[in-house]
Amino acid sequence: MAELISLVVSHRGIQHRLSVLSDSTLADLHATLEDLTTVPPHLQKLLYKNSIKGSHDSQMTLQAAGLKEGTKIQMVGSTLQELDGLQVKEAEERKRDRILRERALKAPVKLRSTGKATTSDHQYRFHELIPLPNLPNPDSALTVLRRLSNDSAIRQVMQVHKFSVGVLTELDPRERPDLLGLNTNQGQEIKLRLRTDSYDGFRVYSEVRRTLCHELAHNVWGPHDNNFKELNSQLNREVAEFERAASEGTHRLHSGDMYEPDALENEALTSHVLGGSSRSQNSDSVDERRRRMLEAAMNRLQKEEEELENSCGTAGPAETA
Repeated sequence: MAELISLVVSHRGIQHRLSVLSDSTLADLHATLEDLTTVPPHLQKLLYKNSIKGSHDSQMTLQAAGLKEGTKIQMVGSTLQELDGLQVKEAEERKRDRILRERALKAPVKLRSTGKATTSDHQYRFHELIPLPNLPNPDSALTVLRRLSNDSAIRQVMQVHKFSVGVLTELDPRERPDLLGLNTNQGQEIKLRLRTDSYDGFRVYSEVRRTLCHELAHNVWGPHDNNFKELNSQLNREVAEFERAASEGTHRLHSGDMYEPDALENEALTSHVLGGSSRSQNSDSVDERRRRMLEAAMNRLQKEEEELENSCGTAGPAETA
């Protein structure tokens, strides 16, 4: 005879107390949780102690799945609206990359890409992107990996330094809670911590990208010695300067020439500026403003990099773990 059992389901800091029959199916439980959280059943991941193998079968009863009186469940999962937001952000990144490519084509002929450069574009890149299929929402993780792979500043760094990475994937926060990044065999595989510890979201993109720059430096240098620190600082500086040029609506070419975008491109690539006056902006040259802003950014990155070294598994004791 089925008995009534009480369950406590936590989702993003909110507890839901449920009373359900033990012979109810997991499909019934998922449907109830959808009503409470708006997370669709196929995006729900239930984490609890003593879970039974095969508990992903929606027709399995709660009792057979190892759920009993007082079981505490941690649910992770995103709503459809949140996933739509990620897709919109990815579309904006693609639009930005398209504009930058079109801008490059407007440069003088002598600066356009040649067949040889196209070959290097194919060679110096991330050859495979692999999210962890056992973690919630692998499609969302793949979106983050694609954003990193298509990031214009990262692509520029990889071309300049001839970096080639076999696999870009993610670290499971619960398997290696001490690490933010790991580079295996000088670029054979780079793993990054994409998710928050509780699997209920993703880390700030700029922090993940900074970890990626750190691990790319390990393509050349293993230990965190002065050679590594110098290269890592250079990569962060190049990324910051590339984005600074893009935010100002200009793109500095390798020859030293500068291409000025038209009004439509400026509107698509830049946002409104808060504070300051046109007089103060005009009194300084573009190079001087860039120098001051870049210097401030690099000072901040240097402090953050010191903390990042303690969470890198590529060098130090964690390397052999």
